[in-house]
Amino acid sequence: MTRLISLFVCSLLSLASHALDIPEIFGNDMVLQQNTQCKIWGWAAAGNYVQVVTGWDNAAYTVEAGKDGSWRVEVKTPSASYSKYEITFAEYSYNPLVVKSERKTDAVALKKVEGVLIGEVWFCSGQSNMEMPLGGFWNCPVEGANETILKSQNYRHAIRVATIAKDGKQEPQKKVAGKWEVACPANASRFSACAYYFATTIVDALDVPVGIINCSWGGSCVEGWLPKEILLTYPDGLIPMDDTDYHAKMVMYNGMLYPLAGYTVKGFLWNQGESNVGREKEYVDRFCTMTRLWRKMWNQPGDPLPIYTVELPAYRYGDANAVDAAKFRAAQHQIARELEHAGCVCTSDLMYEHEIDQIHGCKKREIGERLAYLALTRDYGVVGLGADAPEFEYMQEVDANADDRMVIAGTAVEKNPKAAGKVMHLYFTNSTDGFDRMANIEGFEAQDTDGMWHKAIVWSSSAWQNVERQGCFLTLACPEIDKIVNVRYCYNNFAIGKLHNSRGLPVVPFTTEK
Repeated sequence: MTRLISLFVCSLLSLASHALDIPEIFGNDMVLQQNTQCKIWGWAAAGNYVQVVTGWDNAAYTVEAGKDGSWRVEVKTPSASYSKYEITFAEYSYNPLVVKSERKTDAVALKKVEGVLIGEVWFCSGQSNMEMPLGGFWNCPVEGANETILKSQNYRHAIRVATIAKDGKQEPQKKVAGKWEVACPANASRFSACAYYFATTIVDALDVPVGIINCSWGGSCVEGWLPKEILLTYPDGLIPMDDTDYHAKMVMYNGMLYPLAGYTVKGFLWNQGESNVGREKEYVDRFCTMTRLWRKMWNQPGDPLPIYTVELPAYRYGDANAVDAAKFRAAQHQIARELEHAGCVCTSDLMYEHEIDQIHGCKKREIGERLAYLALTRDYGVVGLGADAPEFEYMQEVDANADDRMVIAGTAVEKNPKAAGKVMHLYFTNSTDGFDRMANIEGFEAQDTDGMWHKAIVWSSSAWQNVERQGCFLTLACPEIDKIVNVRYCYNNFAIGKLHNSRGLPVVPFTTEK
């Protein structure tokens, strides 16, 4: 009996000395991207062999651990389904493909992962408006959260979320905490609200499992998600900060992003910018650099890895009537137009008046849905769905016709002789079927020759003759000024957009100023 106990203890010690080390992201209830070669990695004793067996096809993948103990395999995944699979990891002191043993088990370490789903995986990052959970922040609720949390049980079979621990580091790390959780009321209050609504929309549209990796940190700037070697090329370089400082540069990249880079995904969702307001010119370059770096790190040949971003929310930002945030939003949409496989959802209509000093708007459902609309149309081939918001294209000055003069005459400037003067025709993309109202359109301003801005009168028109381009457009007038030099819409730090196209997507804020 003593001898048997000794042998058993020795066996346990042997297992411990060679125990497999697998990142938590490859744990129970994980979601793997369908129809791909999914990367899986970990560590073992240097020179030992690791065999990974996938439950959906019983395929075995064998690899030798390197001098540092690291190993990596790529497993072939099937089409998405709600079937739950197992993945078995075994470490051997020899190559099991060459040496055949008659023992029932001769692995020095064994691990089994259960409840694995095959579906669509999205990597979500940014600052607090991506981090914000369904349960909300202090005095910052998510609209409709209680109902959403209750109904999360309806997605128990389909949605998994891995929330990555906040862990800033000065050097790149191998691992970071973040286990997968099943959608249910007990877990859902901790899920990123924005990402969760994205996931439910994808599930409803495609009827496939969805996995969300939420790797975000409130208050982080774009530089926090870039590595040291890139930051050192910038004029502002690196400012020494504590790892727990959410404004610190590179620490999110090192401690949170780097350990996950390569987990096979469909694309990226990004909700960040508040910490970079006022630096929109450098943001364009740095965000594009970050995106291209991430795509290189994920190394998925033939996959464009799209990135869909969220427009900066309306907020006071020191002065509600200033335009610092408006300039930043314009930069975000510039990125969406110029960066390959990118898009930006407009949120100009998603704040309430009382949220002027609340940067965490409560309307997260609409943001998640609009992000999903981009993915569904661009990456999943859904036809007939409106996804792109109306954007200003150009304007044309014309003589006011009889109908125009009638509209103008019905305003507060009824008897102004200038009402018979010039008007502007404003043309927009993604508005073929017109807008959601014909009159009482607010938020437009006209600039005079002295640079002063005035409230403009705007109404929706449609004509099929005598216009440069047939279809729907907006007519703008400002009879109180002699000459309209520029036009702008919702171009302030805090301005709530109330104009949408026929699909309910808001007009993107803009200015014609150069």
